[in-house]
Amino acid sequence: MPCGLFFETYEKDEAIFQTTFLRVAMAAFAVLLLAFPFFSDWLSGLTNLYWLGIMTHICIFVLGAQGLNLLTGFTGQISLGHGAFMAVGAFTAGVLHMDLGWNFLLAILAGGLMAAALGMIFGVPSLRLRGLYLAIATLAAQIIIIWLLRGVFEAGAVEVSDATLFGFSFDTDQRKYYLCLFFAALGTLYLKNLMRTRTGRAFVAVRDRYLSAEVIGVNLFKYRILSFGISSFMVGLAGGLWAFTENAVTDEAFGVALSVKYLAYIIVGGLGQVTGAIFGVTFLELLHWLLEVPTDALSRIFPNIFEKLASLREIVFGLIVIVFLIFEPDGLSARWRTIRSYWKLWPFSY
Repeated sequence: MPCGLFFETYEKDEAIFQTTFLRVAMAAFAVLLLAFPFFSDWLSGLTNLYWLGIMTHICIFVLGAQGLNLLTGFTGQISLGHGAFMAVGAFTAGVLHMDLGWNFLLAILAGGLMAAALGMIFGVPSLRLRGLYLAIATLAAQIIIIWLLRGVFEAGAVEVSDATLFGFSFDTDQRKYYLCLFFAALGTLYLKNLMRTRTGRAFVAVRDRYLSAEVIGVNLFKYRILSFGISSFMVGLAGGLWAFTENAVTDEAFGVALSVKYLAYIIVGGLGQVTGAIFGVTFLELLHWLLEVPTDALSRIFPNIFEKLASLREIVFGLIVIVFLIFEPDGLSARWRTIRSYWKLWPFSY
């Protein structure tokens, strides 16, 4: 009966999937995600929600949340501007694809690079500012970028056609889901692998003891700017995917509320944990949409109080998040590790 995990080599200790059980579980989870479109209609019939669209949005937000998790969770730099960086990725990809005829893959990569460049520029104050002061500086970036986008693009909107790659068009909701799932998985694996490298350990050192890190030779400015760049690149990619899945980009979709929402994702899911972004996005998005089911049912019974019920849904959503943070401040990933550790040593856990 195993009483824990003991590795004999450094490579095994740093492996992404450390046990056979974990590898099998992740393979089963991947199969479930790939098969999801085939039973999403049945699920939609039960709940009156369009689950394929919800899961597509979850994949996009997971990619963006992993970017913010790198910056805030692993490097300790707070940002309230990631909604604007996502807008930069979306508008850049949309314009390059529609006006210049760029391939969609090159367009979203260019959108990510543009977001990364702006993120690094607005990340320069991170050398002198921390905490709430840095949050205010990034909030200013959010306001400035959205204001510029409204000035550059008439009506603050761009129409985008379906993505096409080597003659294959992502013109159905099912194909768009697989496209977003691929990028979400790629971003998650990239972040997991990055944190095993010298660069990832430097990010954590900057977060935990930045003075000690500087004493042992870690270049604080370099790694803080680099974390802003990688983080903004990932959320810029998410913006490009948003443009090609929604077939339209409007500045209203990328306001301050979205930046706050991204922070809520990683705080509820668990800061500094790769699984935290996945748990946080899934939990909050499912909670948001599942609260719509009783709201719609009550609005059909009491049609005159529909607006009040809609506000009540937002209130209940906020209260659930507050109660959750009180009882589980370390996030869902910490709860998941507790459950996993209990069953790993069962029946001799204590």
